[in-house]
Amino acid sequence: MDLNSDLGEGFGAWKMGDDEAMLDIVTSANVACGFHAGDPSVMRRVCELAAGRGVAIGAHVGYRDLAGFGRRALDIAPDELADEVLYQIGALDAFARAAGSRVTYVKPHGALYNTAAGDAEQAAAIVEGLRRYDPALALLCLPDSEMQREAEKAGVVAYAEAFADRAYTAEGRLVSRKRPGAVLHDAGAVADRAVAMATGGGVVTADGGKLDLRPDSLCVHGDTPGAVELARRIRAGLTAADVPLTAFTG
Repeated sequence: MDLNSDLGEGFGAWKMGDDEAMLDIVTSANVACGFHAGDPSVMRRVCELAAGRGVAIGAHVGYRDLAGFGRRALDIAPDELADEVLYQIGALDAFARAAGSRVTYVKPHGALYNTAAGDAEQAAAIVEGLRRYDPALALLCLPDSEMQREAEKAGVVAYAEAFADRAYTAEGRLVSRKRPGAVLHDAGAVADRAVAMATGGGVVTADGGKLDLRPDSLCVHGDTPGAVELARRIRAGLTAADVPLTAFTG
């Protein structure tokens, strides 16, 4: 099982999360590429830290929305979105290669992730931007989503992701952050959910149902309060359950 986190989400003097501590725990790092968060110095630093620890580097691409942290849906033409995805991947890969590593996958962020899960046109634009840069890159996305389907059409390898610290709808989508309980904070409960997801036990939805997700990677958000402790508890729980931890692109 892979354990990933959204990192590099500071910008200038504004700090977000504890990238260094998270990189001691996770196996893959989704690094912000400057559109929803991150700047050149942050990108360089996180890539260097990830490369030094053998953590896989992914381009965490988003809408051009620094003020909204990429969590506001934007009406962008598909060709423009593909260009912006391509731009972000190339920018991060420059820093990854300078650090002796490389970008191995792409994961959309926030509103782009949620929109493209159900919007085939947006999903296809993401896949097209990825493909133009390097069709060998993987896409990390929700299972049974338009992103997964568009990747398969284009011959791009898609890996399924589940969120240990987010609530799910009965349809397998993430509960909106505008709703109470969308983000989970109890470290013990989050760790138990992660182990259940990783071992085929499924996950309980917000309405009390059950989903069988079978993910290739588990995500814990780097900006969630107490994220480092959540990630530590998840890793410890997976280790105790004899679930090997390795990057899905390794």
